[in-house]
Amino acid sequence: MPTINLLSREISELIAAGEVIERPSSVIKELIENSIDAGSRHITVEIKRGGSTFIRITDDGCGIAFDDVPKAFLRHATSKITTKDDLNSILTLGFRGEALASVCAVSKTEIITKQAEDELGTHYIIEGSDEVLHERTGCPDGTTIIIRDLFYNVPARQKFMKKDSVEGNMVCGIVNKIALSHPEIAFKLLRDNKLEFSTSGDGKLYSAVFAVYGKAFAGDMIPVEYEQDGIKIHGFTVKPLYSRANRTFQNFFVNSRYVKSQVCASALEEAYKGTVMTGKFPACILMIDIAPDVVDVNVHPAKVEIRFSDDRPVYDCMFFAVKSALMKAGLVYDFQLKQQTIAETSQETYIQPKLPETAPKQEKQDMIPEVPETEKNQGRFAEKNIALTTQSSPVVSYSSPAPVKAPEVPETKEPAEETTYTSLPPCTEDKYRTEGNTASENYIREIRKEIKEETETENTDNSSDNSSEVFPEEDSLTSKYSFINSNDLKKKDPEVTPDPVLEKPKLKYIGEAFKGYIIAEAEEKIIIMDKHAAHERIIFEKLKSEDRDPASQLVLCPEGVLLSLDEAHALEENTKVLENMGFKLDFANSPYISVKAIPTIIAHLNMDEIIPELADNFRKNMRDPRPEAIDDILHTIACKAAIKMNDSNNDTELSKLAEEVYFNDRIRHCPHGRPVMFVISKYELEKQFRRKV
Repeated sequence: MPTINLLSREISELIAAGEVIERPSSVIKELIENSIDAGSRHITVEIKRGGSTFIRITDDGCGIAFDDVPKAFLRHATSKITTKDDLNSILTLGFRGEALASVCAVSKTEIITKQAEDELGTHYIIEGSDEVLHERTGCPDGTTIIIRDLFYNVPARQKFMKKDSVEGNMVCGIVNKIALSHPEIAFKLLRDNKLEFSTSGDGKLYSAVFAVYGKAFAGDMIPVEYEQDGIKIHGFTVKPLYSRANRTFQNFFVNSRYVKSQVCASALEEAYKGTVMTGKFPACILMIDIAPDVVDVNVHPAKVEIRFSDDRPVYDCMFFAVKSALMKAGLVYDFQLKQQTIAETSQETYIQPKLPETAPKQEKQDMIPEVPETEKNQGRFAEKNIALTTQSSPVVSYSSPAPVKAPEVPETKEPAEETTYTSLPPCTEDKYRTEGNTASENYIREIRKEIKEETETENTDNSSDNSSEVFPEEDSLTSKYSFINSNDLKKKDPEVTPDPVLEKPKLKYIGEAFKGYIIAEAEEKIIIMDKHAAHERIIFEKLKSEDRDPASQLVLCPEGVLLSLDEAHALEENTKVLENMGFKLDFANSPYISVKAIPTIIAHLNMDEIIPELADNFRKNMRDPRPEAIDDILHTIACKAAIKMNDSNNDTELSKLAEEVYFNDRIRHCPHGRPVMFVISKYELEKQFRRKV
């Protein structure tokens, strides 16, 4: 056996530094956290060449005493904990005492610091853990740390560094997140002598979001404020229509510490389920305030990952916080009009009509006015710009700016009165028949049969009604797995007085455009509604409702599925929920699960894929554990059963559909995540015609 040797101090320091310091962004994260713990109100970060050659962090914190500076660079030296009990109530960002020791082990470090009560400050230089200089000097209160030549003594680590631009972007990313977590601190980032961004430090989270991500991003956010079981969540989340292509903009902060949490991410995306399009992910900046004794922050060298003592309360609080915010927001999108450019603010753009070919060339040149250069349209929906055109006169193109305002929490509307609506009979089955999907076709046939029966009953009760297909009632939309009820949220706080019942505004049906878009007027707004998407969402919610008994099919030869122990346990704990969904499982030989009955609509699917997905969803404490395959089938059924574009519908049908959708805050997106309506305010319309300035 080889001889066991005790590693030298130099090697052990380099190994320890490798666990904490991965790249320049790791250095900056650790040093900024120390500045925050020191009570700083202003922090300036400066980097050059991505931070590989130069990093400077300046703060106005409490500073370090002359005699304590050398000790601060020793491993496991800290002022933030003294006893083992302190580990159970950590509220500071740093606590291990490893950051400065790890940084100086792989760089040339210089620190200038001064306490407010001291006459002189301290100048200290350490290179590769070896002290070079320790002297008194004159300097302002606070601390400045300069890091030069990162990994100069570890060439192997330098080899794995990315390009300067990539490393610089990573630094910007980490500073952005820390700036969002502490809006009360004014941050400034300089990159290669250029100002990257700066925050005001006014304590308002929206100001920090605006400074870091810009006005377009901030304008798409809605506020979140919720508290449950001693957990408080506040911040902002994005409107479903403006979701992102990846999870980069999902920011979670636990007790003002940026973390990566699968629990929080799963709850966030579950709250958005059915409102975002496939392949899109919601963005957020959410702060979770929770008792420190139920959070373990000492599970990752960089303290990025944490662990909760119980995931379920955190998951539930995050889910209901985001879901209630989406309900309160209403999510009726304004129709985006063309942005006004600088050139158009002082002068209109004229498009000269075509001149006759017989006109002299010189005269044509004199008659054509000069067309000014204008910027390209930056609006979100360029294809929806409104232009006024005529055949016999020059065309005048107007546009208006779309100012971004801080989001406000609108008052929660009371649920609309129950009303039954009707529409045209469904289309024939042959048109939408799909090969190999007999079970789904039978289910669609059942839905259509029920609609027909309800239609006959409605026509018998009210012969004057010209409608023919019945829309689901309001109560059928209330489901454990769909949207939460704002009134239920109020019941949790007995001191909250319910809002007085307000008179419902009237909606005036105007007409239909292109045999697919309903146009109506309400509250000095013009509403443009997609009739297929709206009806599709209504049917989808009806299919998901618990009021519908799931049709099950017994399995002649029960299939066996092998799961992990925790997955099998998660299924067994939710047997009742599985039965409500149409599943019947046998756990006698757990973790080998036998499938005895399955929902009829998914009889053609492979249970080896469905059951593990179900188990994983239950294990993650998802509010809606149904596999994606079931949702996809329900989407298809709802899509085929709903009225279609180019269908002929009478005014009564479309008017009732518009009322159902407009006054029901739950119907704002189709099952695929597309919005069901846009609105144009009277004020914006008058601005387009220059009646308002």
